[in-house]
Amino acid sequence: MRSINLPVRTTGHAAPVTHVAWHRTRPWLATASYDGTAAVWEVTDGAARPTRRLRHRRLVNCTAWNPVRHDVLATASADKTVAVWDLAEDGAGPRRVLARHTDDVNSVAWLPDGERLVCVSQDGSATLWNTADGTLLGTLVSHTAHCMAVDVNADGLVATAGEDGLVCVLAPDGTGTSAGARRRYATSVEGCAWSRSGRLLAVARDDGFVDVLDQDLTVVLSVWVSRAATRSVAWTSDDSMLLVGAYDGHVHFLRALDGTRISRYEDAAVWPRSVAAGTSAVAVGSFGGSPVLLDAADGGRIGATPAATHGINALTVLNGRLALGCDSGLLLEVDLASATSSAPRARATRIGRGPVLSLAASGGDLYAGTYAGDVIVRRPGQTGVLALEAPVTSLIAHDGGAVAGTYGGELVRIGTSGTAVARRPHAHQGSIKALAALDATAFVSAATDHRLAAGGFGRRDDLWRHGNLVNAVATLDAELVATASRDHTVRVGHVEHRSGTWRVRREWTLLGADESVKAVGLLGHADHPTVLAGSYDFTLRAWRPGPYGTGLTDGEIVAEFDQAVSCVCRIDRTTAAVAGWDGRLLLVRAEDGRTRVVGRLDVESLADLAGLADLTDLGDPAGLGDLGEEA
Repeated sequence: MRSINLPVRTTGHAAPVTHVAWHRTRPWLATASYDGTAAVWEVTDGAARPTRRLRHRRLVNCTAWNPVRHDVLATASADKTVAVWDLAEDGAGPRRVLARHTDDVNSVAWLPDGERLVCVSQDGSATLWNTADGTLLGTLVSHTAHCMAVDVNADGLVATAGEDGLVCVLAPDGTGTSAGARRRYATSVEGCAWSRSGRLLAVARDDGFVDVLDQDLTVVLSVWVSRAATRSVAWTSDDSMLLVGAYDGHVHFLRALDGTRISRYEDAAVWPRSVAAGTSAVAVGSFGGSPVLLDAADGGRIGATPAATHGINALTVLNGRLALGCDSGLLLEVDLASATSSAPRARATRIGRGPVLSLAASGGDLYAGTYAGDVIVRRPGQTGVLALEAPVTSLIAHDGGAVAGTYGGELVRIGTSGTAVARRPHAHQGSIKALAALDATAFVSAATDHRLAAGGFGRRDDLWRHGNLVNAVATLDAELVATASRDHTVRVGHVEHRSGTWRVRREWTLLGADESVKAVGLLGHADHPTVLAGSYDFTLRAWRPGPYGTGLTDGEIVAEFDQAVSCVCRIDRTTAAVAGWDGRLLLVRAEDGRTRVVGRLDVESLADLAGLADLTDLGDPAGLGDLGEEA
């Protein structure tokens, strides 16, 4: 397994902050990041200064302070390990590594004895470990989908929550578990937190609700917080308030007694997949290189703005330019005619302070979907915003307008006037990760519900299912479709429209590295394609399957990145742009039986070339009216 190799920043992380955790007694804050490190910050007078950095091989998902030994910190990573660090041992590596997990470790929590640790994983399991000798004590519970969160109260009750909607409470014994309570929701549950008293459990639901449960998982309070998913929840030190991070870009401050909203903080740079309450400050994850700090009393911002990180999330081609959407909210446009020269021409537009997740272009029109839930519509001489209130994870140009797919599984048709003319609230039972056009009337959609579907905005036909969520989809000549999945495979199929139904004529499976495949693209022609796929193992691979497929083949490694490959965009039949979360952009050409890199760029250099000092800002766009719902 290759390690993330991003430049180290002395001021913080080099990629977004995924998790925050306050120390119980000291002014320390632990953070985890996509840059493959955890950091310990000293927080004084609202200013945070990193004092220690702890390195994993892949992104770090969680940190947890030991309740007994205050210098001990556990970190959970996508490298499938949990590390236990003794910070009193200056400069030393981890004191213990718990390394027998079969998948990414999403969250960890200590039992009150300070020796046993509960780890929950993408494989659905919650396992109990003795950190003194690294012994696996047993499996506490197995979810049927990703187990996302775990918390332990002062009495040693363990709570877990997962994408299968299952919430469990159980009391571990020395080697396993005693009987506990279970509650099943119809929606994914990705956050849970015990109150400081340990009597109540708050859970964050993907349908925008937060529930407060007793130890038997009976509902005490259910509060609708947001149209977007709620992702994280925490209690203040006196249990008087609940802090909720939601994918509407807000941190909500709720009165715990009845759920009344006291205040909320909105910032597109905040990544509320993690929120933590300290004595006087609230910490939240961010899309920048440091955590966001809020005043615990009034919810106002304190401290410095996080330094921007420019990981590339989306690509599209517009009028001879390649457009890049970045974590920092930048839209960078590179003149393709100069892209392989020593001085490429580039320009930048600030869409906002939060990530640009998706891009689509048609003629001179550009559509940009943001994490904050907006679709920015830019036309010659006009700019406007359509608010969808959930992260816009995918976009395609369609029927003179566009179609957007959201984190909540909704399809939204955007008309020629830039307004939402139709919605399908439950097109998928999960986030719609990618869309791609088939022909003038039909498109394919891929989602976290493992499904690939095809058709128009009305009727959708299932084409195939993966064994795990589908990250990306690509099409070629209205008859070839390829998907990239977290089940470590690329599936390719010839499809056809017959008797009003889309169906698969033949298909095959391609294997590369034994990790999640994040991005996919197709070059050439449907009868003799080149399949490109980028993975969380940092490689870009190419396959040239024959007319009937070549089965389970490894493919050819074309290039290696220093982070996961995030997206592939076809420029023409022979050339594609490939981007990574390390900020690198490659131009790749497939011709004469070879696939090779023909150009290299990086987002930091492009941002410098674009002249960020004179940046065009679309933070308050106007020109297309309200861009609201059409009656």
